[in-house]
Amino acid sequence: MKYTLLLALPALLAAPFLLSDGSATSAAAPSTSSTALKPAAFKVDATHSWVLFKINHLGLGTAWGSFNDFSGNFVLDSEKTADSSVSMTIDAGSVDTNNKKRNDHLKGPDFFNAKEFPTITFTSSKVTGKGDNFQVTGTLTLLGKEKEITVDVKMVGEGGDPWGNHRAGFEGSFTLDRTDFGMDFMKDGGLGSEVSVTLAFEGIRE
Repeated sequence: MKYTLLLALPALLAAPFLLSDGSATSAAAPSTSSTALKPAAFKVDATHSWVLFKINHLGLGTAWGSFNDFSGNFVLDSEKTADSSVSMTIDAGSVDTNNKKRNDHLKGPDFFNAKEFPTITFTSSKVTGKGDNFQVTGTLTLLGKEKEITVDVKMVGEGGDPWGNHRAGFEGSFTLDRTDFGMDFMKDGGLGSEVSVTLAFEGIRE
């Protein structure tokens, strides 16, 4: 199902950090304040965010991939965690493994079937935790099937950026069994059923 992207990941990770989000014409000194409004609504900044996945390949190695097109929003309330929430939408057709032939196969009916199911979505139903560590529970919809998952999330930081915005950044991870969603291709050999997903995203306060 999911294959090799991380050969290109160092370059992918390095370049976007120099990009302005275009909201200001000149850079100001970044703020060290973390006094966001409570609760505060954020929009995911996709140019500084990543959705990565990995899967066992042939029992011999780890194959990586990513999605290049996604959007999301979250509400952050560190004083009352239960009032926080997260929602994300991923374009299934943006799957990328650094190989066009493999990407086309992944977009087809053996895997993501992006023509019939163009989006993958997650909507939280509960957020728990304290400090910088959270557990976000919600519904993942993939290939038209819904499953409740819990994502372990850690806040990386919160504060001002050089362009006058207030940002919050997080990393999260979870595992799923792709066959739970009917993605059965090569399940008995060649590709593992368990998929590990890593999220790294920044949001800009609205």
